[in-house]
Amino acid sequence: MALSKAGTALAALREDLSGEVFAPDDPGYDEARRVFNAMIDRRPAVIAQCESVADVATAVRFARELDLPIAVRGGGHSVAGMSLNDGGVVVDLRRMHEVTVHPAAKAVRVEGGAVMSHLDRACEPYGLATTGGRASTTGVGGFVLGGGSGWLDRVCGLAVDNLLGVELVTADGTVLEATAQEHPELFWALHGGGGNFGVATSLTLRLHDLPAMSIALLLYLPENGPEVVRTYRDVIEAGPPEASGAALYMTGPPEEFVPPHLVGRLLAGALLTYAGPEDEMRKLARPLLAIPHEAEVVTAIPYADLQCMIDDPPGMRNYWSAEYLTGLPDELVDVFCARADTMPVPTGTQHLVWPQGGAVAAGPSDYPLPYRDAPWAVHPFGIWEDPADDERCRQWVKDVRADVRPWSTGAVYLNFTGDEGPERVAAGLGEENLRRLAAVKREYDRDNVFRFNHNIKPA
Repeated sequence: MALSKAGTALAALREDLSGEVFAPDDPGYDEARRVFNAMIDRRPAVIAQCESVADVATAVRFARELDLPIAVRGGGHSVAGMSLNDGGVVVDLRRMHEVTVHPAAKAVRVEGGAVMSHLDRACEPYGLATTGGRASTTGVGGFVLGGGSGWLDRVCGLAVDNLLGVELVTADGTVLEATAQEHPELFWALHGGGGNFGVATSLTLRLHDLPAMSIALLLYLPENGPEVVRTYRDVIEAGPPEASGAALYMTGPPEEFVPPHLVGRLLAGALLTYAGPEDEMRKLARPLLAIPHEAEVVTAIPYADLQCMIDDPPGMRNYWSAEYLTGLPDELVDVFCARADTMPVPTGTQHLVWPQGGAVAAGPSDYPLPYRDAPWAVHPFGIWEDPADDERCRQWVKDVRADVRPWSTGAVYLNFTGDEGPERVAAGLGEENLRRLAAVKREYDRDNVFRFNHNIKPA
């Protein structure tokens, strides 16, 4: 690529974009390329911080003209750092975060750079919500188009089950709207196919009534872990779909409700979330409250506040994965709990098992979401600060997966994984679905311009 052509094109991009453009020598470049996972350190040639759909189309055409690879940044929460590249163009949507609620229609239009807190806070005054990620800083676009698992999915369905439409900038800079009526095959592919088909500049989502939300967060000594996990399982399996949450192991956090002598120590926990009033939740939580515990938070809570409860600080090192399970028998509970003994402590790492079922299992079976029918999932969530811990934290996540594999369905939610190879992409989408997705990819992105994702190769 001739430097003069690249320089001329970059000058034109700076002129044409209403947002801001960063190149490596520009002040603010290093801040602009920083993402959630501190293990990711990539240096794009250009970061285009777009403020409009026209900006996005301009940035895509710029990259195509110079034959530069394109990464798309929404929330920047991809554990594999898929929102960055080396030497290419980043289409950064973070300035595009407007949320427009239509309460009478029970729908919301969300711009592609919005994060979960933008969505949740905008809907809260209307007593409405939809399934969101379990952290307020998660980007809505990547979350939804990858499937979308959250505290409300057992009652509201996966996030993508609530998708009504997507405004998309395709690989040639064309803007189109994908719905069940317009570009229906593309709309199908966007139900799990992620960012493979273009830049999602806005999404329209169905909303649900959520007049009340409540939680019970209980912390136990780790020797009580097996009883806690079995009891949590029984509460969920006997309870209504409004009940969700997780059983987990974690390092005792420096919070007011945690006794000082337990801060920094391994603890077992149960988080019972309930899409309803506190009195109903307390009845469900009785068996968990009956187990001797060291700390508790049992309260009604606004959903948007719940979404902030387990936010992880940016700048930490992250490695996660998941296995989706055929069930949660006692033998598996014992295996899961035994692995907590080697969990890196003290770190932000969490060892989680949580339920699906309810509206997740009852949702449309046609979408490329083969993990939908798994009743339980294990999510080893490695998060730490010291690079010296990289190997042991990554190995622990791999050990968790190996432990539970005898109970795995083989399917996986790709948003919970990094770059684990094409076999895991196939596991996340389904082999038959993958062939159909590849045909859609060929129609809308035959050159695989959008490949910084869980990539679907054009057929």
